[in-house]
Amino acid sequence: MSDYRPEPARYDAMQYRRSGRSGLKLPLVSLGLWHNFGGVDVYENGRRMVLRSFDLGITHFDLANNYGPPPGSAEENFGRMMARDLRPYRDELIISTKAGYGMWAGPYGEWGSRKYLIASLDQSLKRMGLDYVDIFYSHRPDPDTPLEETMQALDYAVRSGRALYVGLSNYSADQTRESARILRELGTPCLIHQPRYNMFDRWVENGLTEVLDEAGIGAIPFSPLAQGLLTSRYLNGIPQDSRAASEHSPFLSEKDVERTLGKVRRLNDIAQARGQNLSQVAVNWLLRLPTITSVLIGASKVSQVEDVVAGLENVTFSDEELASIESILGD
Repeated sequence: MSDYRPEPARYDAMQYRRSGRSGLKLPLVSLGLWHNFGGVDVYENGRRMVLRSFDLGITHFDLANNYGPPPGSAEENFGRMMARDLRPYRDELIISTKAGYGMWAGPYGEWGSRKYLIASLDQSLKRMGLDYVDIFYSHRPDPDTPLEETMQALDYAVRSGRALYVGLSNYSADQTRESARILRELGTPCLIHQPRYNMFDRWVENGLTEVLDEAGIGAIPFSPLAQGLLTSRYLNGIPQDSRAASEHSPFLSEKDVERTLGKVRRLNDIAQARGQNLSQVAVNWLLRLPTITSVLIGASKVSQVEDVVAGLENVTFSDEELASIESILGD
């Protein structure tokens, strides 16, 4: 039996935004379980981060079938947290999962076929011990499966009671426009889009945000801190225990740090002048856009979640600040 009791004032400070033109509101920041919540990680550390997030008003927890490692273990661990701590508060939570990347052997273990998506969702529900997820995503577009089939599978996930809403992730502007049209005609409109988006990766501004605005779809960017570049971690060099120092990291290299260090230091100066740190400014810079419903953060310890949430006290920028940021990023 859990001794966890959520903070009674958890909704007092957190702000919530409506996702596009839907009825669903999400917190300004949501917690992603991509890293640090898998079977190779310390379970109690992940549990502390999830419970502290809920205490701070973070109601949305984002997963995928392949999150771990090993694949599936993040959902299994979250399922343990649900059973032990969060079951009484299920109706206060938004839980999302995805399918699209490689999950099991054979031709039906990835991409966007109806066979794969529905089988994967059933597996995810079993791992988490849930009757339904709030949001089910197509994790990436499938170049070989008709878009209609993938969207019909998402529609079926809702109609069969496995999900309440559906979303897309990593879809281009054109793919999103067509997917949204198909889903709208099926009667299950697209709720949200999850793209990679941060100060150093702004591809969504080349058409996707306009499509989302037109279609009434919210956005929830992932990697808002550019895998750690937009933090104070590398301001004075590359720590030996950092992601960039690892020879095997697929996400960040020493060259990435060296290439962006000058800009990072100038952005940090702006953050300090605002009375914030660089991580807080990077998240709040995304929230400047009305298209952005929530920003998906990752964390390896409780203090990182607390730090981002503390920065939400000031999410507005002056015209001068925005102009300075654009000047730095454009150099």
